Amino acid sequence: MEHQVARRVTIADVAEAAGVSKTAVSFAFNNPSRLNVDTASRIMEVADSLGYRPDPVARMLTQRRTGTIGLLTPQALATIFSNPFFGMFSAGVAMVAEEAGYGLHFVSPLHGSLSRAIARATVDGVVAIGLAADHPEIAEIRRAGLPMTTVDSDPFDNVASVDVDDEGGARAAAEHLIELGHRDVLVVGIQRAEHAPSGAEDVVARRMRGYRTAFAAIGVEIADGDVIVSPATFAGGVAAMERAWAAGGRPTAVLAMSDAIAIGAIRALRDQGLSIPRDVSVVGFDDIELAQTTDPPLTTVHQPIRGKGEEAARLLLAVIAGTGEPPRHRRLATQLIVRASTGPAPAQQGR
Repeated sequence: MEHQVARRVTIADVAEAAGVSKTAVSFAFNNPSRLNVDTASRIMEVADSLGYRPDPVARMLTQRRTGTIGLLTPQALATIFSNPFFGMFSAGVAMVAEEAGYGLHFVSPLHGSLSRAIARATVDGVVAIGLAADHPEIAEIRRAGLPMTTVDSDPFDNVASVDVDDEGGARAAAEHLIELGHRDVLVVGIQRAEHAPSGAEDVVARRMRGYRTAFAAIGVEIADGDVIVSPATFAGGVAAMERAWAAGGRPTAVLAMSDAIAIGAIRALRDQGLSIPRDVSVVGFDDIELAQTTDPPLTTVHQPIRGKGEEAARLLLAVIAGTGEPPRHRRLATQLIVRASTGPAPAQQGR
């Protein structure tokens, strides 16, 4: 016996059953204020009894809204989600979006092209992470007429933005190591996304300035040879320390620009038979949830990761709503959290 596929209930079926026009049914779902309350209620009751649901694409075209905001990532999602930071940040964006009735769509490079992905994205606005004002994708977003909020970028005209005190947090991390007697440090920076504009004042530049400012105050220079760049992942941290050791580096402390890198560094140092922090101290940046449960627990710079995502989403939704207020910039505070992964420099122990 062949199974018959149930016919989809249409707007015409609802109109006939309710004794109204198709236009009235459309108003009931998309603009109920144009009908009296009794008519709108009767149409909705009939639609519910028939199992009618509006076509989402048709509804989107009618309202000129998708009900979705985009989270723009300059790297592939597989790379981004290797860092727990991004999951926490995305959760903050998603919570605010869902409370406002919006879905969340991740927009990552399509066949290696972020511009192509933007052109294909059907969203009402985007949260763009780490893209400078002169980045070509920013121009693409503007050409598309999409509302936008930037995150971890220098503020620029007529665009809402949110970041944290990266320089201040990095300086506090370096000063903590200085107080413990460390002078020979290795900085593991975050590898910038491909095609990042040269000279952009980004997270990496701000944190690097904070580290260098702290050490310069005691007459110690962090030379380029004391800096290694790595993807912000656990594997990236392991690889960075393996490269440093292969090059003959023997720092007493590691300043990592992300917790994922720091945790990978701890793993690699232990593989070398070193004790943390007796032989090498390690400081991260982010304060992801895992930082409290590593062995030893990680000293790190706390930034409000979920809060940053929440604020980015609120700023974007305000732009989408067209409140008429000028776009705002928010800078959130950072705080050094001292745990057990840092201790006195080896030469200072026992003094």
